Amino acid sequence: MSTDKFYSELPVLTDFLEITNSSNYVSVPPDWQVIVTDIIGSTKAIESGRYKEVNLIGACSIVAILNIAKNLEVPFVFGGDGASLLIPPSLLPQAKQALLGTKILAKQEFQLDLRVGIVPVSAVNKNAYNIKIAKFKVSENYHQAVFNSYGLTHATDLVKNPAYADIYLVKDRECEPEADFSGLECRWQDIPSQRGEIVSILVLATTTEEKKANQIYRQVLDKFSEIYGKEIDFHPIPLANLKLTFDERKLMYEAKVRFPKRWGSESPVGNWLQQQWYLSKIKLENYLGAFLMNFKIKVSEMDWGEYKEIFLDATDYKKFDDILRMVIAGNSKQRQQLADYLETQYQQGKLVYGLHSSDRAIVTCLVFERNGRQVHFVDGADGGYALAAKAMKKRMQVLKLE
Repeated sequence: MSTDKFYSELPVLTDFLEITNSSNYVSVPPDWQVIVTDIIGSTKAIESGRYKEVNLIGACSIVAILNIAKNLEVPFVFGGDGASLLIPPSLLPQAKQALLGTKILAKQEFQLDLRVGIVPVSAVNKNAYNIKIAKFKVSENYHQAVFNSYGLTHATDLVKNPAYADIYLVKDRECEPEADFSGLECRWQDIPSQRGEIVSILVLATTTEEKKANQIYRQVLDKFSEIYGKEIDFHPIPLANLKLTFDERKLMYEAKVRFPKRWGSESPVGNWLQQQWYLSKIKLENYLGAFLMNFKIKVSEMDWGEYKEIFLDATDYKKFDDILRMVIAGNSKQRQQLADYLETQYQQGKLVYGLHSSDRAIVTCLVFERNGRQVHFVDGADGGYALAAKAMKKRMQVLKLE
């Protein structure tokens, strides 16, 4: 019996606090596969100012899989410098091709080393771990996967462990690379915080007992609300600051993804010309889009005056994949209050955490329909999740959790 529709048939949670209720999660079928991607040396790349490229490649590994899945819903999590996805066995051959294509794109166009691995859920289960999943409704256009039970984390550890490289990493010549990055867009300016700061936050409970871990996460979320107020107060994307970019250097990232000039059988010169043509095309589309949004013009079924609201509704700025991840807007006083609270909980051995602050957010977008299916991945500029993870790992080492 096929399990392809396992995820699409899951019930949908509508309150983010429900991620702390274990009864909302179900086990992923053992014949499914876990895909893990991450950029090797991402911290160094980010510290040299390449955070946008790092985010872009992380999103590429998601869109490449979604394009082979087509109308089949598959779960994924964007982690800043990589991603985690789960797929049914029917997609495995194509997934390897798409991942290898993404790896080649990262290396040839952006000089980044993308690690790509695939771990059978059955292998995770054999190691006494379970991958439990639920589905949270962010908007009509985007349902987000959430995970607990640490099985996803274990799969990630297997992929990153050199001892298992021959078993789980996708090899360079294992299959023919073939990746479709349609839908990926990189067309917005960095977005200044309306509160002064953008804070990228990672929180991991130290206990493996689900009930206690859930209590810790709920307390942390309650503290967020106490310090930062309602969602409208700490949402990292204010509509007034959301503006399209006309900077050719930034738009070229998307052009490189859509027409990689050293990949495939076409000549480098031919693909360079395609990149220039595509760059001109998206600049024109941005001028047109800005005009339509500013004057609130409706074209056919698309009301451009409402597009920024559609965008906002599908932003991916809070998530849970064994780790609570959030990108929020606030001021330095609020961040200090939060850091003091988290540090107290850390000193008590309840959790580990990482924070990174910036003055603006960045977005990388997957847009399959302007008036429909889309998701906008949000991260803090200048390092965001990746540098928050670096800080969290240092605290994990102190508590000897690694």
